[in-house]
Amino acid sequence: MPQHIVQKYDEELKKLSTLIVQMGGLAESQLASAVEAIVKRDSELAGKVVNSDVKIDALRSQVDDFAIELLARRQPMAADLRVIVAALRISSEIERIGDYAKNVAKRAVALNQAPLVRPVHAIPRMAALVQALIKDTLDAYITDDAVKADAVWARDEEVDELYTSLFRELLTYMMEDPRSITPCTHLLFIAKNIERIGDHATNIAELIHYAVKGEVMKEDRPKGDDTAYAVVNAPGGQR
Repeated sequence: MPQHIVQKYDEELKKLSTLIVQMGGLAESQLASAVEAIVKRDSELAGKVVNSDVKIDALRSQVDDFAIELLARRQPMAADLRVIVAALRISSEIERIGDYAKNVAKRAVALNQAPLVRPVHAIPRMAALVQALIKDTLDAYITDDAVKADAVWARDEEVDELYTSLFRELLTYMMEDPRSITPCTHLLFIAKNIERIGDHATNIAELIHYAVKGEVMKEDRPKGDDTAYAVVNAPGGQR
């Protein structure tokens, strides 16, 4: 293949990578702003997060169109094919992260209208863990670092464990004080949305592993979420 064609092809792959990183950066920023809206009880900021989700959707469309064009024009093989297919799937994962961040912001608006409850303090900590997953995943994507991607994949268990702990705390809080049921219910949904963002970040890590090494991860992802089996004792020892 002539050198100028190779160079042009490399530039196109770099453009695809740049679009993915822009998407990821926007999604990470959306989550940070949504959590800030909760901490500061800032419904105006939450509304901006909800309205800004269209930017991520627009980038998703750009990635899809450009990746499909590359597949049709270049007919890539082996590693290049994996890179383009992975980009298509990663853009879908990032779009879902943006959707969950928007959901957090919507819940923030409702939460800000209810009395402040103590368990809200755990949300920023949980979000910080997930933001770190997103950042490290994007770094791994930029540098084609499968080792770093694998490390992100393993760290999702910590998010799950924190979510389980918060889930139990919120249930206990609601049973002790029925007035807290409305805000705590919103917090439950917020925490679940953040936990799901962590899952999508680790899905991206798996795709990076596949793109770099040409194989899917052989192990099941470690999970620390056992909320489906959680039983919390009501006051007085009853269940």
